[in-house]
Amino acid sequence: MMNRLFKKKSSLLYTSILYLCSLFLFLEWIYPLKDVTDTRNISVFIIYAILCFFISMLQVKWGFSFLIKGLVLLFIIYSMYIEQPIFSLMGVEQIVREFNFNIEALFAQQWHYLTPLFRSFLFFILIWLMSYLLYYWFVQMKRVFLFVLLTFIYLTVLDTFTIYNAGFAIVRSFVLALIALAFVNMMKELSHDSIRSAWLRNTRVWLPSAVGIILFSLCIGIAAPKFSPQWPDPVPFITSTAEGAGPTGMGEGVKKVGYGEDDSRLGGSFIQDHTPVFTAKVSEAHYYRIETRDMYTGKGWVTSKDPAYELQQDGVISLNTFEDTVETERLEAELTMVEGTNIEKLIYPYGTRNVSASASNEEEASYFLDKNSEAIETRTQDEPISLSGYHFTYDNPSFAINQLRLTTNDDPENIVEQYTQVPETLPQRVQDLAEEITATYDNRYDKAKAIERYFGSNGFEYQTTDVPIPGENQDYVDQFLFDSMVGYCDNFSTSMVVMLRTLDIPARWVKGFTSGDMIENNVGDEGDVYRVTNANAHSWVEVYFPDTGWVPFEPTQGFSNLSEFHTDSDANSEDGMTQDDTMEIPQDLEVPEEEQEILEEEEVAPAFNQTNRSENGFKVNWWIIGMILGSIIIIGIVMYKLRFHLQKKMYASKLNHQTVDEEAFQNAYHFLIRLLQHKGYEIEPGQTLTEFAEGIDTQYGTNEMGLLTTFYEQMLYKNETNANHTEELTKLWKDLINRIMG
Repeated sequence: MMNRLFKKKSSLLYTSILYLCSLFLFLEWIYPLKDVTDTRNISVFIIYAILCFFISMLQVKWGFSFLIKGLVLLFIIYSMYIEQPIFSLMGVEQIVREFNFNIEALFAQQWHYLTPLFRSFLFFILIWLMSYLLYYWFVQMKRVFLFVLLTFIYLTVLDTFTIYNAGFAIVRSFVLALIALAFVNMMKELSHDSIRSAWLRNTRVWLPSAVGIILFSLCIGIAAPKFSPQWPDPVPFITSTAEGAGPTGMGEGVKKVGYGEDDSRLGGSFIQDHTPVFTAKVSEAHYYRIETRDMYTGKGWVTSKDPAYELQQDGVISLNTFEDTVETERLEAELTMVEGTNIEKLIYPYGTRNVSASASNEEEASYFLDKNSEAIETRTQDEPISLSGYHFTYDNPSFAINQLRLTTNDDPENIVEQYTQVPETLPQRVQDLAEEITATYDNRYDKAKAIERYFGSNGFEYQTTDVPIPGENQDYVDQFLFDSMVGYCDNFSTSMVVMLRTLDIPARWVKGFTSGDMIENNVGDEGDVYRVTNANAHSWVEVYFPDTGWVPFEPTQGFSNLSEFHTDSDANSEDGMTQDDTMEIPQDLEVPEEEQEILEEEEVAPAFNQTNRSENGFKVNWWIIGMILGSIIIIGIVMYKLRFHLQKKMYASKLNHQTVDEEAFQNAYHFLIRLLQHKGYEIEPGQTLTEFAEGIDTQYGTNEMGLLTTFYEQMLYKNETNANHTEELTKLWKDLINRIMG
């Protein structure tokens, strides 16, 4: 009988290890989020998952558990998304507004309108529920195979169809799965008394054997020779087939985001595509140019001249977008294209001076520059080719703001003729608006900045869905400025170029990619590694300044200009840098502070902005979060450890009466049973209370459990109570409790 009484002790150890295996397997579902989604920081989700699993493992009462998990969830949401003081009236109102908006979007089945706050909230709730579900599967039902199988399917699908490398994750999951299965089967055997030899029940006997077998199997699996693939890889076929799915007409219907050659008809909605295009190892974040457009048709952009490509000898690029007087810093960059990417033009940063192919079989590649569009085509044997990677040397420019303000209007005639063109059909109100915006400024730079800032404070919204296409007699810019006021980068950049041109300021439309997401930091002191996807395809504006050249501007709401600007030290105070001119390079396209209030109510996060509200748009004090979470966990552990002492005092106070309170004594007796179960003594199926009490008295060398059980059964079955026994019963109960807890 003692074997049965002590069985609970070892079972508690086994269930704890089993539940930890379920936690680590569940974390394998969270780790890929930073690679396959826009989620930049998954640590907060991992911390919350560990907290939820820890509370579930301790089997804390549901009320206390609900309170801890709920408060921590609210605190995290506040820290990530609410700028108001914690639990302030304004903060509560903001949360209520967010939830009202998102609930309406849910009922309307407009999932793309869900805000980052609400999506994060739902994910936290999912983690909360999974902590209960996995406890039920692993500990209570002891059925782990289904979740293990789903985990392997999840990892292999991500490894096959996304950039996430699940090689080591599959090995980790394999080890965890074998450990979980070993413990589940051992617990089943122990519970059925299938193992009759006492020494085999000892953990020190079978646990090392199980671990040894697992490690041996792992080593064999890694070291064993592997067959090469026995059939062609289906992924390229699936990918190529999917690329043509859906309506992709000339500006009509819904298009897929990404770099494209045809810009003659802009407008319409598009769907996001986070397929990786290339990775870049750089010391600073940059925009990457591909080409420019110079002729606006009223519907989109075309080039005014046919391409005239000129060979660039020995990879030396003779392209100067700015003058030699501009301050520069010599830098290097390494771009590696993702397999399957087909862009037969260089993707290059400002100031590119020299380029060479990375792959040995592409060293003979030639580079041809079209000086009109500034596109650089890559060829081998006079045939366009998409290189697998290349190395850049470039002069990163830093533009002097005070010099830009002093710029005259002495533009070269060819620049004025080519880059101030607008169609005759352009409505007059476009020019009237441009003149109104810039009326108070007397120099080209401030006028450009005024138009650049205009979109951020006049109700324009970044939106990728329900974006209209201009009608046959409707101008693309006019429609955006005065009718829809919603759109994406093409709308904002085209409108700024056209408005500048109506003021006779030379400007042009540029297309390429934003800097992407940083995936590695300080790689061998050579720089940071960024991953750029189709969703980073972007367009922006360049304005011409005599004696400086082409200077980039960023009108799209929610984006920051990554080009460097400075003020010369010899400039007077009137020409100094204003707050709006300060352009520190953010780590990764952060929303400017002056636009925070504008973006606060924005339902749709910028599609190409790599830092939206769900990720790094808010400052989180991780020290405070860590201290609070640590304090909550420590308080919870202390209260959990002292729970029997606290309950003992509560029940003892209720027994200290002159007469026996039937309910109080029954509750005290039930507490005694729970305490014994916690110590490893559990009533077996078919065992009576009297038999159980005899075993306890034998274990502790007393008769107190038998006397208390006799009185409990008389009270329960015969309704007999004796007021004279009150003091004696209380003493027996306390003595036995102290002996058990001693």
